Amino acid sequence: MGLGAFGIKLGMTRVFLKDGTAVPVTAIKVPKHTVVAIRTVEKDGYNAIQLGAFETTEKKLTKPEIGHLKKAGVKLLRRLKEFRVENPQDYQVGQELTVADIFKPGELVDVVGISKGRGFAGTMKRWDFGGFPKSHGHRYHRAVGSIGQRTDPGRVWKGKRMAGHWGAEKIRVQSLLVVDVLPELEVILVKGSVPGHPKGIVIVEKSRIANRRSQRLKLNRIKHIPENLVRNEQ
Repeated sequence: MGLGAFGIKLGMTRVFLKDGTAVPVTAIKVPKHTVVAIRTVEKDGYNAIQLGAFETTEKKLTKPEIGHLKKAGVKLLRRLKEFRVENPQDYQVGQELTVADIFKPGELVDVVGISKGRGFAGTMKRWDFGGFPKSHGHRYHRAVGSIGQRTDPGRVWKGKRMAGHWGAEKIRVQSLLVVDVLPELEVILVKGSVPGHPKGIVIVEKSRIANRRSQRLKLNRIKHIPENLVRNEQ
């Protein structure tokens, strides 16, 4: 449970630690978010707040969306999402949250996005199949091979890995370290790569697995990165 936000993937770069170590990071722009609705256990059965981002026009919204936003008394927003929180009473409808209010350096986050579409791909590219021998005498080199079974069950199993559309699907990358937060640029730097193409919209939220023992140990190993980061003001 914890706050999250929408973001725009800007691309990858690297930052340096005080000892000269280069750390690959992805820059994600997180604009100001507005609290659109508050959910409580007494009224809704759970605690959460609904955040909205990316100001838009009525033309790009449905009538129910327009009515929902106008009833809350906030500007028209393109994207809405609820985030479970333990203290919804600390927020008010119409309140604006900046990137510094949501994320802090040194915490673990999950990033959800739509992966790059690769079109129709064969089994070797899509599933990393080995293929057939490439020597003379073989007619097929990158074919899928046998997909059938014996008389029993006499069919192709559901879920068989075959050629088809690759990419353009929802991907969640878990437990990425927030290396730095740049409030003046509305940008966070996340260690490693995230799904999607540059300028694609992603969702950044507190990691679901951050409390696991393995992730706590991982955080102990990499907590020196935000502490030893070379920043512009230094």
